[in-house]
Amino acid sequence: MAQILLISSSPGEAVLPALGLLSQHRVRQVTPEPASLLNAPPRDLILLDARKELASSQAQARMLLTTGSKAPLILVVNEGGFAAMSAEWGAHDMVLDSAGPAEIDARIRIAIQRSQRMVSKDTISIAGVVIDEASYSAKVNGAPLDLTYKEFELLRFLTQHPGRVFTREQLLSEVWGYDYFGGTRTVDVHVRRLRAKLGELEGLIGTVRNVGYRFNPSSEDYDLEPAFEN
Repeated sequence: MAQILLISSSPGEAVLPALGLLSQHRVRQVTPEPASLLNAPPRDLILLDARKELASSQAQARMLLTTGSKAPLILVVNEGGFAAMSAEWGAHDMVLDSAGPAEIDARIRIAIQRSQRMVSKDTISIAGVVIDEASYSAKVNGAPLDLTYKEFELLRFLTQHPGRVFTREQLLSEVWGYDYFGGTRTVDVHVRRLRAKLGELEGLIGTVRNVGYRFNPSSEDYDLEPAFEN
């Protein structure tokens, strides 16, 4: 069952009549005011009423994009509105207000499936750590991590290569870039901060003495002291 958010000032049965026949989905409706859009309930998909006042409907679609909504957006249009549709709306699909229940259900399923595939490509999930590359955010066991840009980049790079050991010089090159003129000790500082923010999962960033660091998703224990080289 999909959680569907319908955005319209008109009654739902007037916007997309056949939608009421799809009992397998739960539909909630909000008005297109900014406050309603910002405080909208959780949803798997958004249906936006774009049958009238196309300019304001397009502004609403753009607002959904700028607020970071990841739910796929389907525009409900009439025959006369097709000429105004373009990629600038940011919608995943559109459907005629006269569409039947089978077509509406198919468009809903396909839009959600496509969105899920896109999200999975932008997400790294390993050992309780979830990194969303699209939004530059990370969570550990469901709790958000407050990371600086370089902390995020370091964590992302390590999780992309689980089990592989990197020297501090390699990490400086990959995360900070060749034009960084600071010393390798900055890697130790960032690893220490990352471990503190990972809390109980600090051991995920393991140290191989005299070599460097690695992301360790297994149950093995590694020394948590900085990897100073002789």
